Amino acid sequence: MKHNRNPLAKAIHYALGASMVAGLAMTAAPVSAQDEEAADLDRVQVTGSRIKRTDVEGALPIQVIDRQQIELSGQTSVADLLRQQPINSAGSFRPQSGSSAQSFAGLSLRALGSGRTLILVDGRRAPNAPNVGTAQDLNAVPLAAVERIEILADGASAIYGADAIGGVVNIITRSDFEGVEMFAGISDPKREGGDTREAGVIFGVAGNRGRIMAGVSNNKREIVFQRDREWSQGGASIFSNNFLTAGFSFLNNPTYGAANVPGCQGPGFFINGSLCAYDFTLQAADEAETENQSLFARSRYDINADWSLYGNFGLSRVTSFGRYAPVPSSPWLVGGFGAIVLSPGLPNHPATPPSAGGLNPNWEAYQDQADNTLLLTHRFAANGPRDTSTDAQVYDIDLGVQGRLGNFDVDAGIRRTESQYNELGRNYIVSALAQPQFDSGAYNIYDPFNVPQDVLQSFTATINRDARYVSRQAYAQASTDLFDMAAGPVGFAFGAEYRDENYKDIYDDLQANGNITGSAGNSAFGARDQWAVFAEAAFPILDTLELSVAARYDDYSDFGDAFSPKVALRYQPLDELTIRASWGQGFRAPPLEILAAQPSFSADPVVDAATATAFGVPTTESVQITAFSIANPNLQPEDSEQFSLGVAFEPFDWLNGSIDFWNIEIDGRVAAIGAQTIINCLAGTTTNCPPGLSNFPVGSSGPNSSLGLGLLRNPDSGAIQFLQRGFASLGTIETRGFDINMRTNFDFGDMGRLNNELQAGYTWRYEVDSGANVSGEAGLPRWRAVLSNVYSFGDFTFAWNINYIDSQSDSLADPDVGLPSWTTHDLQLNYYTPWDGRITLGVDNVVDKDPVLDEGESRGFNFSLYDAYGRTPYIRYTQNF
Repeated sequence: MKHNRNPLAKAIHYALGASMVAGLAMTAAPVSAQDEEAADLDRVQVTGSRIKRTDVEGALPIQVIDRQQIELSGQTSVADLLRQQPINSAGSFRPQSGSSAQSFAGLSLRALGSGRTLILVDGRRAPNAPNVGTAQDLNAVPLAAVERIEILADGASAIYGADAIGGVVNIITRSDFEGVEMFAGISDPKREGGDTREAGVIFGVAGNRGRIMAGVSNNKREIVFQRDREWSQGGASIFSNNFLTAGFSFLNNPTYGAANVPGCQGPGFFINGSLCAYDFTLQAADEAETENQSLFARSRYDINADWSLYGNFGLSRVTSFGRYAPVPSSPWLVGGFGAIVLSPGLPNHPATPPSAGGLNPNWEAYQDQADNTLLLTHRFAANGPRDTSTDAQVYDIDLGVQGRLGNFDVDAGIRRTESQYNELGRNYIVSALAQPQFDSGAYNIYDPFNVPQDVLQSFTATINRDARYVSRQAYAQASTDLFDMAAGPVGFAFGAEYRDENYKDIYDDLQANGNITGSAGNSAFGARDQWAVFAEAAFPILDTLELSVAARYDDYSDFGDAFSPKVALRYQPLDELTIRASWGQGFRAPPLEILAAQPSFSADPVVDAATATAFGVPTTESVQITAFSIANPNLQPEDSEQFSLGVAFEPFDWLNGSIDFWNIEIDGRVAAIGAQTIINCLAGTTTNCPPGLSNFPVGSSGPNSSLGLGLLRNPDSGAIQFLQRGFASLGTIETRGFDINMRTNFDFGDMGRLNNELQAGYTWRYEVDSGANVSGEAGLPRWRAVLSNVYSFGDFTFAWNINYIDSQSDSLADPDVGLPSWTTHDLQLNYYTPWDGRITLGVDNVVDKDPVLDEGESRGFNFSLYDAYGRTPYIRYTQNF
């Protein structure tokens, strides 16, 4: 592996190899005059600060994943690489078939959610994914373009503004590459599905006054079906073909039970006791197929010794395909029952005789129900599975100028990012069109697979979604040595930013109006602009003590402003010991998709005695009510306060490490308030309630956002006429823990070199709304760790990575035993050929370990924490010219 590095990059490389654990980032500003003093070349900019400095170990805990670690990881995407990091405490979202975020891959530092984790690319915000709205999609960043990744394990709103609560991930793209690099690789998991392929070309050229680096890449992972994993096989859904009474009790027929036996035939249908069941796992997929195609380029032109122009360009396309089981008849929006209505005397009513047009061959067994309206839970298997295809494109253009103005290093520019997302879903059901076909008997529930195609098509819909996020930015910053103190110069940086955002996520009218069975959507669109000013200073109080202060003021057009301060201390009493501490406040801006969501209909299942009585069912049974999801334009930002204290040490040349304690508190967390919560809060049966809930005035009609969240009851019966739900500021989150990093390096001379690194994270407490500590419970392991071992000998490099996820308690599978710990081993061998090539052979999860199974999870295991690929051999070839 050969890379051409400029002097600054070399300085960083050597610093990382000999230092403790702080990651150092190459400054965005270019080296000015070529005759600049060598000392200035060693000044670098650390993620989490805008001041260039020469310190190897800073006041903030930073983890660096360099290019070699990326290649030795065996991963093919940024999302998969970061998902393994211990700071991703509870795992993170990855592409899920059947989800409204099917192609999305996020990162949730400290288990605080992807919306509270800020993703940067070259120090600038990555664009929001419009299909999610609250976070950035890591699948849109090609791994081939990445030089290194820096993870700031500390809040940084004082530097970067909103959303940097759980931490910051700065993805640094390759810029100093010269020559040509071509690569290709494939993986073939032992278990069906999840295969990957990758390929790409990168080239870089440099002249006396400029340089350019560009590349193209493609990576793809195949779909994983539920039927191909033993833990997700064998679903049994009652939405198949079963009769119920109007009181939602399964019909107890003495001969045929509750199963509609003639219609319980065909692929996927089977008799389960007295019920008809459908095995939805035969067609449904767990993980969606995803593919990333990317084009990227970075360029710089030196106008003179002091000034340079730069341009960064990126084009990424992420496509996905997901498959879900055929549509179940829930919710059914006709008749007010929430299930398909079979009226007496109609052809599909089971008691209607053939002489009256009845279709049930066993009609005589149901004569005791001849005068009763019945309900049907049904599966539209004859219409085929629900297939969803998505197509997301990201366009990123960043143009700027860097240079020196007097004693100031200056960086200013403009940037435009656009994310366009389109989704197409096939084989969905329009209930209002299907009910007449049931009533007429054109759709025969006793023989659905022989229903004419034109009848099926008469109520089958293709649904779509059009989402777009556009951001235009302007930025300027300057840094300098402000004045000298006894221990050295005071570093100072200041600047301003402006950003406007336009967002839309439009579902087709049938989904938005709640007319689609099997899917629903809540359209949203809006715009905001934001400007900010910031400043930062580093004071060398003593040779061994540095104080850093930073502050940022943000002003948003839609919700107001926020002020974020931060203070950090770095104390180095010995060359081998650094003590660091930081305190700061941060915020998360209310997401546009919440502030500007359009009202949408939903038939929500709730338990409400008065409504159940009006429906004629027992008061403890669930009934469906008319509900509307509305926006809350009065949301305020979440506020956070962070504190960290750590020590970094290097007692020997072969050993260095760090231990950092952290504490994060979030106030005014934005939470979705569901229909049952609103009912319980207004009834006084629960206490954790948001402000502003109300019983609407008699005569109100919905949806009406001005009414806020609440409900309207019938003045006579007390039954709920309609309810409005949405997001509100509710409660707090408090979490704390510590991170451990240990590195060793041993040089055996002619016998090679061994490097080891242990990254471990421990979540001590995690409390929501001052409730119980859930750290260590299912879904949030206390410990996560990765031990990386790299042995280099001659032309060979051998890597052994050990991944560990702690055991967890309170599993629904076995509350007494809990979930066991999970350890996997990844091996890789590299051979560097005499012709500048590299052959890579590897195996992930060598012992073919299953994910930790949990019956409480819909997919059989925690889809965010574990993967189900099993043993995965792979091969990759890289050629440099």
